[in-house]
Amino acid sequence: MALTQILGLTLIPVGATVLGGAIAIFRVPSERTRSLVQHFAAGVVMAVVAGELLPEMTREHRPLGVLIGFVLGVALMLGVKAFTERIERSSEQAGEAAGDSKTGLLIAVAIDVLLDGLLIGVGFAAGERVGTLLVVALTLELLFLGVSVAASLTEAKVGRTRTLMTVAALSALVILGALLGGSLLAGLSGLALEIVLSFGAAALMYLVIEELLTEAHEVKETPLITASFFAGFVALYLLELMA
Repeated sequence: MALTQILGLTLIPVGATVLGGAIAIFRVPSERTRSLVQHFAAGVVMAVVAGELLPEMTREHRPLGVLIGFVLGVALMLGVKAFTERIERSSEQAGEAAGDSKTGLLIAVAIDVLLDGLLIGVGFAAGERVGTLLVVALTLELLFLGVSVAASLTEAKVGRTRTLMTVAALSALVILGALLGGSLLAGLSGLALEIVLSFGAAALMYLVIEELLTEAHEVKETPLITASFFAGFVALYLLELMA
């Protein structure tokens, strides 16, 4: 797929991130609403993994590639988590003497957004259909991310204009990651493609289990919130069947 087409599609999650920031500037959604959206987004992402990436991996039928890809994916996500947590701790310690600092949070978010863009590039390496569905799936996740960042900056008494500009700047990293992934991974086949697909599947499952659902479960579960995960899964899976 041409990089110009990838660029056009990645503008969708970029816009969603900015929209989420704009919404939170004026009114932060309740924790229950945010949990519901996170569950729905988690279901959507899992549908992409189950309906697109796993069948592609099975079709390639290269166990070594699957093993390498999963090890690399999990190792990278765990490494990123450890790195961002260290930055956040250092920022909080420094902020004790210099006011409430959000530098650590912004660095952590920047890395997450860049990785989301890279995963979109991984999807397009597997095919236009997979990449497009990943754009849809990660748009919801990035919408919530925009809400979270704007809410945190608002709590820190950062002005509305500066908050929105910060969210917009962070969202642009989606484009950078997608173009980087799309250009470096284009035309892969065989073992290399299997590794990339497995890497993407592992990273997306980590996103669902360790980020979206972990944060979502901080709110008391209700039948509606739980059902939203399955609603997201079914909604995207039906979209796959109709595509």
